[in-house]
Amino acid sequence: MNKVALKESILKGIPKVLPPAKAYDKDINHAPLRKEILNEDEKKLALKNALRYFPKEQHTELAPEFAKELKEYGRIYMYRFRPEYKIHARHINDFPHQSKQAAAIMLMIMNNLDYAVAQHPHELITYGGNGAVFQNWAQYLLTMQYLATMTDEQTLAMYSGHPMGLFPSHKEAPRVVVTNGMTIPNYSQPDDWEKFNALGVSQYGQMTAGSFMYIGPQGIVHGTTITVMNGARKVAKNNEDPFAGKLFLTSGLGGMSGAQPKAGNIAGVVSVTAEVNPKATYTRHSQGWVDEVIEDLDLLAKRVKEAKENKEVVSIAYQGNIVDVWEKFDKENVFIDLGSDQTSLHNPWAGGYYPVGLSYEESNEMMAKQPELFKERVQETLRRHATAVNRHTAKGTYFFDYGNAFLLEASRAGADVMNEKGNAFKYPSYVQDIMGPMFFDFGFGPFRWVCTSNDPKDLQTTDIIASEILSEIMINSPKEIQSQMADNIQWIKGAQKNKLVVGSQARILYADAEGRIKIAAAFNKAIAEGKISAPVVLGRDHHDVSGTDSPFRETSNIYDGSSFTADMAIQNVIGDSFRGATWVSIHNGGGVGWGEVINGGFGMLLDGTDDADRRLRNMLFWDVNNGISRRSWARNEEAVFAIKRAMEYNPNLKVTLPNFADDDLIEGLF
Repeated sequence: MNKVALKESILKGIPKVLPPAKAYDKDINHAPLRKEILNEDEKKLALKNALRYFPKEQHTELAPEFAKELKEYGRIYMYRFRPEYKIHARHINDFPHQSKQAAAIMLMIMNNLDYAVAQHPHELITYGGNGAVFQNWAQYLLTMQYLATMTDEQTLAMYSGHPMGLFPSHKEAPRVVVTNGMTIPNYSQPDDWEKFNALGVSQYGQMTAGSFMYIGPQGIVHGTTITVMNGARKVAKNNEDPFAGKLFLTSGLGGMSGAQPKAGNIAGVVSVTAEVNPKATYTRHSQGWVDEVIEDLDLLAKRVKEAKENKEVVSIAYQGNIVDVWEKFDKENVFIDLGSDQTSLHNPWAGGYYPVGLSYEESNEMMAKQPELFKERVQETLRRHATAVNRHTAKGTYFFDYGNAFLLEASRAGADVMNEKGNAFKYPSYVQDIMGPMFFDFGFGPFRWVCTSNDPKDLQTTDIIASEILSEIMINSPKEIQSQMADNIQWIKGAQKNKLVVGSQARILYADAEGRIKIAAAFNKAIAEGKISAPVVLGRDHHDVSGTDSPFRETSNIYDGSSFTADMAIQNVIGDSFRGATWVSIHNGGGVGWGEVINGGFGMLLDGTDDADRRLRNMLFWDVNNGISRRSWARNEEAVFAIKRAMEYNPNLKVTLPNFADDDLIEGLF
């Protein structure tokens, strides 16, 4: 489809004449069948909810079709309305628009649903098994039409994928405000999501799917690399190479977890990643994100022993269940240096984690037709999984929870994962041990950008600019953040070589407020001078210093009792919205599970103007220091250090600092 036809198609929105029904494409990686959760009256309500997008004269044809989708797949996706054009990131000017900011958002939406990026593109799911951009294709078509016609004097309100409409606004306001899954707290159990999503009234936006900021597995590969490198450093012996010949064992090759093999290669270790879904395994292999695929446990054990002995840097995917690998390596005395898991255990009953002893197809059938039995098998597998991990840690393996709710769900299944007191897990979260004290408390988090020209040359220019900026900052950086700066400079210098781009021309690195502001300002200047040919979208993963309240992940190193509060995430998205963000989002459920986390995100368009420069300086400073101040108030010493630096940097910042009580005094009173 040429550019003119593309623009015409987008501007039509929901077509007035029904397009022909589309056949179910079995070659696409589809979402698992959802369990039957609605009663008869609720099914009728779901159908009415779907039909309200269409004029009454079309209901006779659409009603039985949508009813069949609900019966067969557990959801109404409206497959018939998938557009004919290819969905992928294009040049920003290829989109019909009256607002350049809106065009940038259209680009980001298409990137989230690109077949090379999205986990289940026909179900509008980007990653995590249920991380959706929209609930159905009518919402997609209507949203794109709204974005194509809106001006900088309007704001689009998005309710869990549904575009409520364009509202009069002003140019300083966000162009889009996104909410996902914001249910009343007492209705935030997994079955509540199943019900509300089946009704078509709420969705799970994950972290960056429903906020249009996903950039493929690169979005997590840098954080995973940092985690693996620093995990290896923690357990390395004196004068020992912490990486050569070390084995990292994990599981998951989906949208986010698919970054693990690439991170293992960059870190310089041997990695084995198990994955039960063959399409996911071979997609990552075809994309070059994993070096080898092995389907036989005996061959796997032999190959890993060889790789460790020869100190190879190699990533191996095991096509099968991770529990079998942990147990096989125990039997064969294959020493695991680092162990973790990145299956989607925030979603354990709907395709996030699969039982051992069943094929992928058998599991999916049981999940839909025998959900209670499936749950029993999952919990049985979690107990086996934990037992195998315990046997390896007894031999010296360093195991960490990668924030995917593995320990949480294992504990709920009755697995042996609690400490002696029974009040905490026996293994740390990676945030508690690594990312929290080393990065988040100092203000470092996953800053990212997308070149809207979709031109690799522009991305290369941004890489050079970012590298130069970080190198300049490092000269005068305090010793407390020298290692963080060095790792990021090494990362960005090797970014082109590591071929990290999947989908849009995007990049990610971990930077603090100073780094983000200076890099963004330099980009904006380069756009104004024509050194970068088109605007740049700024954003971040919600997995950051300030955007997410998640007691089992992002805020797991908050020990003042506030880890179960969500003031920080709410303050974050409100503060970003009036400081210059192009769009903002707030979600329930991203990352570790529905009802377990609240997270907020943003997007910002840099267009080379003075307005953009003013906004970036104001918003990025707040976006980071909101979180540092909260971490400081929790008495995290690294954050106290960081917020004092921030107050020196900007005298308008005045933060309440904590006083530290004497432990001996407190102990003596109770």
